[in-house]
Amino acid sequence: MSYLEHFHLTHEPFSNAPDARFYFDSAQHQRTLRKLRFSVDSNKGLGIVVGPIGNGKTTLARRLLDQFPPNSYQSSLLIMVHSGVTPEWILTRIASQMGVDQPQGDRLAVLRQLYDRLLEIDAEGRRAVILIDEAQMLETRALMEEFRGLLNLEIPGKKLLNIIFFGLPELEENLRLDPPLAQRVAVRCSLSSLTAGDTAAYIDHRLRVAGAAGKRLFSADAIQAVHHFSGGVPRLINTLCDNCLFEAFSVDLDHVDESIALSVAESLGLSEHPGEQYLPEDLDDGLEHIESMLDRLELKS
Repeated sequence: MSYLEHFHLTHEPFSNAPDARFYFDSAQHQRTLRKLRFSVDSNKGLGIVVGPIGNGKTTLARRLLDQFPPNSYQSSLLIMVHSGVTPEWILTRIASQMGVDQPQGDRLAVLRQLYDRLLEIDAEGRRAVILIDEAQMLETRALMEEFRGLLNLEIPGKKLLNIIFFGLPELEENLRLDPPLAQRVAVRCSLSSLTAGDTAAYIDHRLRVAGAAGKRLFSADAIQAVHHFSGGVPRLINTLCDNCLFEAFSVDLDHVDESIALSVAESLGLSEHPGEQYLPEDLDDGLEHIESMLDRLELKS
């Protein structure tokens, strides 16, 4: 028997693999998506989203991409997997993703192909959007200059290409390698860690999606411990909760209590935050509010 069977779950609730079913639409994610959609729909050109490791930037990028229907947008997500990419590779890849058939080898020829393709997209009444994930990997001035050149592809009164960078805070330093590009950032968003209330709602949401509706598998003090030791970082929340469920299953408990959460945090080497002490509090008063918020989220989905 697995812990999924033990807790009568239909899906693994806390996997860190991308899965649109488990997307949690927190208030800050709603605000960020609204700003990014405004940036694209207004042809602002360049937008950026920065945040620490594990705070959901890739998930947000995929969510945004899903909001661009092909009949209205030519959109694509490009993930930077290492820092050794060249401006020529970036240009050719973007041209290909925008629908250029067989990009040529010469840089100026590819730019002409891309420009012509962007004119076609505009004539179709659609907007062109490129999302760049892990954009902190773009570490050279030459790369920044290439993106500035791409933003110069325009017609009177309208930019033909919208670009949104998603990356770690170091992305801000990279942009300053090319001051004219940094000045062109039209929309800037920052993702922070989840609050205690959002952490509780996040855990409840993922459990509901996984089939635990009506069953409280984490006590309030266990949720508080998870929030404390994860710092509200979604990736760490998932890791802690996944291990907590397995640990509860191993000792044949029907829910995760505080002692299990503390034991798992210790086994994972998650220490106290500097200058802070773990002090349990009663979170039951906030659960009714959290459940109400989750009900609203489910109505919207």
